[in-house]
Amino acid sequence: MPYLELSGFGSVTLIRTFDMRYDLISALVERWRPKTHTFHLPYEECTITLQDVALQLGLPINRNAVTGVSSISRSATLCYDLLRRLPSKGKFTGLRFSWLKANFEHFPSTASEWEAMHAIPTYIMHLIGGVFMLDTNGNKVHLVYLSLLSNSHNIRLYSWGSAMLTMLYREFCRMTDPSAVDIGRCLILLQSWALYQIPFLASICHQSYIFPLVTKW
Repeated sequence: MPYLELSGFGSVTLIRTFDMRYDLISALVERWRPKTHTFHLPYEECTITLQDVALQLGLPINRNAVTGVSSISRSATLCYDLLRRLPSKGKFTGLRFSWLKANFEHFPSTASEWEAMHAIPTYIMHLIGGVFMLDTNGNKVHLVYLSLLSNSHNIRLYSWGSAMLTMLYREFCRMTDPSAVDIGRCLILLQSWALYQIPFLASICHQSYIFPLVTKW
């Protein structure tokens, strides 16, 4: 936990879980307008803002942009330097969650400080790919994020909240295409935001407010 706090991801480890209401999510996405990036409801327009991200998740929103190259030439070297393990031989672009679970699910209580430092990137990669920027397949996370986790002191210097909201906006816009089927990204944020900002939905869904998603800062 001290290393996660240092990296700026300490609060998101305390996210509360709840049942997803995909009927609610579908209804909201149907009311999304790509030109304005807002939900058009019968009585007003509204949208998820960076302030909502900061309050709900505690992620930084006003720091360096999360960016990188789409293709990493030395993917094996990057993985071994940070994780001390290789998922496969040859070139690869992402880490499968099944591999992360098989290699890092159990963290020994007797682990050294050095081992704890190397466990941080794997935990954050799972948060990024499994919660914040979940793709429609939901089976792996891109290596571009791993390249930003090489230094635990620098991780908190990136605006992870802004990147997550950008990806969520793009996913909403993609879903306006009639041929689109599955939706990804941070849907827990969308549902929690909706139940807080549109209070009557909580009674309809028979669900209490879930705001914020984290239990403490």
